[in-house]
Amino acid sequence: MFNLENQIALVTGGANGIGKGISQALSEAGAKVIIGDIDKENGEKTAKELNGTFVKLDITNKSQIDEAVDQIVTQFGKIDILASNTGVYPQISIEELTEDDWDFVQNINLKGMFFVTQAVLKIMKKQKYGRIIVTSSVTGPNTGYPGWAHYGASKAGQLGFVRSAALEYAKYGITINAVQPGNVLTEGLKAQGEDYLEGTRKIIPTHELGEPEDIGYAVAFFASKEAKFITGQALIIDGGQVLPEEPGAVL
Repeated sequence: MFNLENQIALVTGGANGIGKGISQALSEAGAKVIIGDIDKENGEKTAKELNGTFVKLDITNKSQIDEAVDQIVTQFGKIDILASNTGVYPQISIEELTEDDWDFVQNINLKGMFFVTQAVLKIMKKQKYGRIIVTSSVTGPNTGYPGWAHYGASKAGQLGFVRSAALEYAKYGITINAVQPGNVLTEGLKAQGEDYLEGTRKIIPTHELGEPEDIGYAVAFFASKEAKFITGQALIIDGGQVLPEEPGAVL
């Protein structure tokens, strides 16, 4: 069950953090993983660890995405799985946000997700099969955080896209879903310092921070053939952080 052998999976932003956890989980399940990332050094390193393939990919460059997708199909004959994971989250207050700041986040998180999904959907439609999983967030669709208004808007926008795209492509045997990570122990989160990490653990009901693999295993489930009756959905993976009505409810 949930065996991904002989499946070809493209993971954008797969070199580090959550993307690396997704790449590892898909590889463990048997998929051949292609890591698309601008980080060539870590991308090639991760691909080597997983016996996968690296392709240099700027998610904001549509022609580069189209070329990469063509390259993958030429080499492997198909793309079964897309994990659209690339994202950025600079913290900037609304009053200090510039148009360039706003566009930077939207171009990567929202438009970049659209570009790669559109390119892969063309392939999956011909195949009459596909699994697409978008990495959204709890921030935006479910919660807010000061300094992340632009980020939250991009992540909420992703879920709006997922629902309509799922309707358009369901008849082709393609499912499109999303995962919504909470606080996951990536290098970016570790950089916040131990005081921040310990304070965050206290407000999560499990009193643990997520690991990148926790997101990866959920993606692997959505990527499986067995998940054929699930589409247009989003799964929160946060240790229960969004559940409490107020901090005192966390035991």
